[in-house]
Amino acid sequence: MRDERWLARTSPRGPISLMVRVYRYILPEVKIALDGWKDRANAIPDPELRRQALASIASKKFHCQGGAVYAAANLGKRDVLIPLIVALQTISDYLDNLCDRSTSLDPEDFRLLHESMLDAVTPGAPIRNYYALRREQDDGGYLAALVERCQACAASLPAYDSVQAQVRELVSLYGDLQVYKHIAHDRREEALLSWWADHEKRHPGLLWNEFAAATGSTLGMFMLFLAASEDERTPGMGREIAECYFPSINGLHILLDYLIDQAEDEQGGDLNFCSYYDDQAQLNERLAAHGQKRARFGGPAAGVELSPDDRRRSRRAVPVRSESQGTAPRSADGEAIDEGQSLDTVVFLAQQPSHTQSDVTAKGKKTMGAVQKNRSTDERWRFSRDERGRSGRRPQRAVPWA
Repeated sequence: MRDERWLARTSPRGPISLMVRVYRYILPEVKIALDGWKDRANAIPDPELRRQALASIASKKFHCQGGAVYAAANLGKRDVLIPLIVALQTISDYLDNLCDRSTSLDPEDFRLLHESMLDAVTPGAPIRNYYALRREQDDGGYLAALVERCQACAASLPAYDSVQAQVRELVSLYGDLQVYKHIAHDRREEALLSWWADHEKRHPGLLWNEFAAATGSTLGMFMLFLAASEDERTPGMGREIAECYFPSINGLHILLDYLIDQAEDEQGGDLNFCSYYDDQAQLNERLAAHGQKRARFGGPAAGVELSPDDRRRSRRAVPVRSESQGTAPRSADGEAIDEGQSLDTVVFLAQQPSHTQSDVTAKGKKTMGAVQKNRSTDERWRFSRDERGRSGRRPQRAVPWA
């Protein structure tokens, strides 16, 4: 079992501490990174590629903001983690636009485009012409620059060699999904089911749509980046984290996202994995099961028991229009942690569009105002349970962040 103390040492002490880090460090630095990529996108010579690059940044920046929350767990490495997460997520969002809203329906084109993500998480991989199978070609080096930024950042993570295989595995599955999801509508469900048949034996607790949803999340990749940002490593570290995130946390993340978008996707004719449950009751039951049995970092991989009816349904691909609570995580010393401290919860909220995030943002700004009113802007105090003790005395000065 991996020693969890490294994460306990660097992570926020609670929700207020987390929000301080997010608003003081994470969001401003994400904005700087995205502004740089926006300037680069504005210089793309091909008008269609330029349009899709700019649109992906404008409409999906909350993906980068949410993903970069992982850097709040190790602020000392945020200068590597934030550029890495932002660059990889920007590639993902840009390619999603190219596959979903652009001029091609060629699966080989989609696969070649997504080879850029595999190259991005493989330091030293040569840059290729990822546009070779489509009409638009000249992006002025935009995609290559994103790939090279990811490679440079990944190479500078102290323990990246311990997680690289699992990062590549998750990126490969993500690329497969994007290929099958974006091909012609009359072919995509057959392709997805055929793909699922190749993986079904490894995931007996899943339905096909739940497996597909789990492959569509980048959270597991970001958690692996975070783990690689520390010098400490143990044999099997990458595999343990990957099994915690895939399929449980990744799947729940994307299914909840699809749940929010059901009406919008039905209106637009887009694929929605929540629509493949038989009815609302089955959807509720399956989401609750995943929520209750999802894996925790440092715990065993989660499985969800399938009933005979569920196993039968898992072989079908018929969309149906649809009309949690987990066990408490444990700190390094074995004590239960308030669910409000969960990075995964904050990341999911942060990755929702602005119209679902407004209340969270307003509360966050109000909290930040209160924190700044009571603390010096130049120096922060950190209070841990051990430092306070029973006397409640103020501890010695610690690090200059929350």
